Amino acid sequence: MALRWYSVVIDCHDIAAQARWWQDVLDWTIVYEDEHEVAVIPKHMSTDVIEDGQTWMHQAQGLAFVPVPEGKTVKNRLHIDLAPHTSDDRDAEIARLLSMGATRVNVGQTGDESWDVLADPEGNEFCVLSSRDF
Repeated sequence: MALRWYSVVIDCHDIAAQARWWQDVLDWTIVYEDEHEVAVIPKHMSTDVIEDGQTWMHQAQGLAFVPVPEGKTVKNRLHIDLAPHTSDDRDAEIARLLSMGATRVNVGQTGDESWDVLADPEGNEFCVLSSRDF
């Protein structure tokens, strides 16, 4: 038996706004929304019931946004890494994220890293890695 990594849960104040921000960043789809949770998944991922356990195990992960009363006070212990394909313009992607409300964040970088650290509109850090083809 094995467990499937199902989703990453992001605590936030405005779950609808955060979910829509990440939906736009990743070009994903909102599949569930109420006042307690909003869930987004990749567009290619099915929301149909999957009876076969092996097929179900190979589904992509989603993001869930849940409300919390407290604000973010320290650096995240877990963060999301994003990577553009080698055929994409990494600098243009970073500019797009910044124009959408992301901010640059310093978490102790030296300046020699191959990634940039940004934060979403509620301050959750994420990285944009160097371009990848795998």
